Amino acid sequence: MLVTSLAVLVLAGFVGFAVISKVPNTLHTPLMSGTNAIHGIVLLGGLVVLGLGAHGLLNKVLLVIAIAFGTINIVGGFLVTDRMLGMFKGKSKENR
Repeated sequence: MLVTSLAVLVLAGFVGFAVISKVPNTLHTPLMSGTNAIHGIVLLGGLVVLGLGAHGLLNKVLLVIAIAFGTINIVGGFLVTDRMLGMFKGKSKENR
């Protein structure tokens, strides 16, 4: 079971890299926003599982690590999206 799960994880990583590397720049911001929404749901699910159904120290530690990485991903995604959208805003009169 562990080998199968690791194989799925590695294959998902390769497929994700192949798909994301072919995305044009104009679609990056909408995709990032959608990814942030999905990660918000995943983060909420992780918090629910941690609060209700996590048994054993290893499961709790792995859930906390997953929640931390999910939070970092969401915050970073919003920062990148905000920065990219800022590039399309017109310059204010003060900066001219």
